[in-house]
Amino acid sequence: MSTATLTQMSGSRVTLPRVMHMEWIKFWSLRSTIYTLAVALLVTVGIGTLSTALVDFKANGPAANDPTWDSLYGITIAALATAVLGVLMTTSEYGTGTIRATLAAVPARLPVLWAKVAVFAAGSFIFTFAAGLAAFLAGQAILSARDLDSATLFDPGAFRAVVGAAVYLTGAGLIGVAIGSLLRHTAGAITAVIGALFLAPSLLPLLPGSIRDTVNPYMPLNAAQAFITVNGPGGGDLSPWAGLAVYAGYLVVLVVWAAVMLKRRDA
Repeated sequence: MSTATLTQMSGSRVTLPRVMHMEWIKFWSLRSTIYTLAVALLVTVGIGTLSTALVDFKANGPAANDPTWDSLYGITIAALATAVLGVLMTTSEYGTGTIRATLAAVPARLPVLWAKVAVFAAGSFIFTFAAGLAAFLAGQAILSARDLDSATLFDPGAFRAVVGAAVYLTGAGLIGVAIGSLLRHTAGAITAVIGALFLAPSLLPLLPGSIRDTVNPYMPLNAAQAFITVNGPGGGDLSPWAGLAVYAGYLVVLVVWAAVMLKRRDA
């Protein structure tokens, strides 16, 4: 963040739109923003294209076919990129010490967090929606060329799934924003995000079957996947809207926790 931006903020009435403008400038001035979002786009489209090029629906049977999900499968990897970007949005300021100047310019503190959440959500959603749409269109073109089941945006649940892909990726990033604000340390926050979003679900098979089956649908990204899957429950036993509600619940809890700690702790 530039000194001029801070001076302008401190010399004028602090409002949420002004804080959001400040955070928008900071967000797009980070080289990591463009690089990470570009990686997310390439992974989403690349893996989705590869998935649709290799899938064999005939082996699965018609009831198991979900061409929409196959074209969007890359988001399961791309979520790592957006989660890391979310972490960096908050921890980079703590690492350089500029968070002190930011909070001095915005004494109420909470508008800083609300602005970071809003700016990340807007910037990430636009970018990841474009990535999901590109992956869907490319994937369905490949499936159609292979004479396999394919979908269009007008098919039931297809557009919801494309929007859901952006929600999936943006939500992972917002979890990163909240955890970064809580831990204030880049390496520690990235480790925590990877553990919560990716490692924990992979350890579920170690649990007894009944516990595993109960917990699995409620893991953050599994719940989000339920909102994307068109044919059958993608998040275990959750319906699309129930999955979205669970995912949103994680975000609300983490952001509120981060807000409470931001008010209580020194910079």
